[in-house]
Amino acid sequence: MAIILGDNQYGKAESRLVRIYRDSARHEIRDINVSTALRGPFAPAHLSGDQSNVLPTDTQKNTAYAFAKSKGVESIEEFGLNLARHFVDDVDPVEGARVEVEEYAWTRAIVDGVEHDHTWTRTGAETRTAAITVDATGEYVVGGFKDLVLLKSTGSEFAGFLVDEFTTLAETHDRVMATSLVAKWRFTSTDVDWEDVYAGIKTIMVKQFATLQSLALQQTLWHMGKAVLEAYPFIAEVRLSAPNKHHFIVDLAPFEMDNPGEVFFAADRPYGLIQATVQRDDAPPANDAWRSAAGLA
Repeated sequence: MAIILGDNQYGKAESRLVRIYRDSARHEIRDINVSTALRGPFAPAHLSGDQSNVLPTDTQKNTAYAFAKSKGVESIEEFGLNLARHFVDDVDPVEGARVEVEEYAWTRAIVDGVEHDHTWTRTGAETRTAAITVDATGEYVVGGFKDLVLLKSTGSEFAGFLVDEFTTLAETHDRVMATSLVAKWRFTSTDVDWEDVYAGIKTIMVKQFATLQSLALQQTLWHMGKAVLEAYPFIAEVRLSAPNKHHFIVDLAPFEMDNPGEVFFAADRPYGLIQATVQRDDAPPANDAWRSAAGLA
């Protein structure tokens, strides 16, 4: 029997970075969290402590800051591609790079009814994500978001499910459906209008959630993923994860009150967790596109 070193990578996790654009009176802001991981012949660092092939993680952090200035952060996908390409193309002996980016949304403050040029408020929006992998097999971009909180007060059912001796849940044809959606989608091209496509995908998913008479959260996820693939031929697959944020109707009968679906108890746990992948049957191989670094994206 032999003991060998398996897959390994190393990098700098969660370098917080805020890029302010000041080239006009109206400033712009991009607020991101960057993680990098390098792959290559780094076994000596593990087996004997030999660091001669190791680009310090601090250097990776500094590179992210420098690229934010020199190349800007027009979109997190393009920023991640620029970083990953640099590590693979310009740093010997790096063979592969993974860059994961989160973006936090800010909304312009309103002062006297007008958007302020250099003040923002943090919004309660979802966190946008991107994961970029560059290696000998190609370039891979996975876009996405997490914590997109959705709720609809009707248009959702759950009935006809399997019942056994431990089942207590009653069937319903009119319920609140809520979730905190995580969605990721794999591109087959890097020639993409990243900002436009992100907005379009979010719009499609919200529309499907809102308009589908849902018989189950599983059905809603299928329609979300299918609609995205129909709209964007350069997306190979969509991965969705949706906790079912349960809302239970409160029994007000002890207080001699009727409750026709108006007052609910919102339970944070336990919760159902529904996950699905919707993909094209002829999608090109993902290779290491889904192999994570810090797990941000």
